[in-house]
Amino acid sequence: MMARLRPLSLMSRALAILLSACSGLAAAKPPGGNGLPPAPPSILFIFADDQRNHTLGCAGHPVVKTPNIDLLADRGVRFENAFVTTSTCWASRACLFTGCSERRHLYRTSPGPLNPDLCRTSYFSRLKAAGYRTGHLGKEHVSIAAKEATTMWDVRRKLGRKPYFKVQADGSTRHTTQILGDWGIEFLKEQPRGKPFCLQLSFNATHAEDRDKRPGSGHFPWPKVMNGKYEDQKMPLPSLNDAAIYEAHPEFLKKSLNRERFFWRWDTAEKYQTNMRAYFRMLSGIDHVLGRLVNQLRKQGLYENTVIIYSADNGYYLGDRGFAGKWTHYDESLRIPLIIADPRAARRLHGVIRREMALNSDLGATIIDLAGLPAPVNHTGRSLLPLLRGKAPGDWRSEFLCEFLAVPRTIPRWEGVRGTDWSYARYFVDGPDKPPFEFLHDLKTDPAQLANIALNKENASALKRMRGRCDQLIARHGSPMQEIGESPRSKKKK
Repeated sequence: MMARLRPLSLMSRALAILLSACSGLAAAKPPGGNGLPPAPPSILFIFADDQRNHTLGCAGHPVVKTPNIDLLADRGVRFENAFVTTSTCWASRACLFTGCSERRHLYRTSPGPLNPDLCRTSYFSRLKAAGYRTGHLGKEHVSIAAKEATTMWDVRRKLGRKPYFKVQADGSTRHTTQILGDWGIEFLKEQPRGKPFCLQLSFNATHAEDRDKRPGSGHFPWPKVMNGKYEDQKMPLPSLNDAAIYEAHPEFLKKSLNRERFFWRWDTAEKYQTNMRAYFRMLSGIDHVLGRLVNQLRKQGLYENTVIIYSADNGYYLGDRGFAGKWTHYDESLRIPLIIADPRAARRLHGVIRREMALNSDLGATIIDLAGLPAPVNHTGRSLLPLLRGKAPGDWRSEFLCEFLAVPRTIPRWEGVRGTDWSYARYFVDGPDKPPFEFLHDLKTDPAQLANIALNKENASALKRMRGRCDQLIARHGSPMQEIGESPRSKKKK
């Protein structure tokens, strides 16, 4: 069903005609009932760091307060089964920018900046070429050559943490989350009337300040506007908190960076409570900025034609399994929040929860599709627009390739398949030419992925089937592990 569109003023109609003639957008959208093409929607993309899918009020979390994100879910579609294909900051962001899996873009596995050809087919490049004003503000964590950056963005402002609080001209300090809000509002105020935009705000929050391990304001520094929030609330313990779960892991995971960082954040009851409050303050800080941006959209009359997307770069261990961080095949690492709110959509499509598998690499194709443009053939992601419009394609995915190739220290490369019924992963602990350590989980009987049934001979047929399926997906996306060179990052760590 077609989304409902806001009626255009005579001036807006004229501007829409001019814009469409200049950009080719008229051919991408069917004409409206008055013979004029509807104005293409603007896109506002809010991108958090290190946030698992369940840490939202609309997802049922008992403590965290995210009223502005919850409003997005009330007015849009929340994807209950959204995943990243690679769970680490830089690779996930490269997947997002390129619309491809890590196996295809190979960022930080191949030397140099992000693949220039893939940059030129990114959603930013496609929308900018079609007449959109494009902007990226905040954390990039991906090296992009200057030439490609100019094809992607009209406005580019980088902002990292270290430290989170930046000294201002008057000597005061301001948190990067609030600075991004300021920059986003500035971008909107400068937006030419009648021209669509695609703006992404990439937050450093809720990433820990790894070099400062003081619990609370040291490790998870929050914006001042969140001072005192959650102070008197007891933080619920992780559901996978039994020490036996950690002990059941193979040695390479028990000694991994996941375990090392557990002792930075979650290893004592007091530290856990302090850091969880701080972490949630950071998250609520992002929610606060979203509220500021929505208010600005309304002030400028832009809200009714702006699609707002909320997501994150990877999942996050909040003490589950005795771990911290991400990087592994478990759902705590792969699951992310994903909400897309299109104010033009019919009311029956408001507050919808979709259970189909959505991937971070789908977002590029989705944004391009929202603009009425064809997705590039080199994208491995798929547009979510049919699902946003209430349709259920019969050939929608029931599994996907997940992997981890550009190796940080202590985490072996791995590849696997996350399906609706099975989860499979093989870790190349001793290198690509040696037999890997395999995991197999039956999600129907073990949704928490606690039992590794790859170790049992009676599951040999299921294991063989999942190995084969993994090989098939790898062949579709790129080269086998044995043909992928060692990443420059892993060489430096030796």
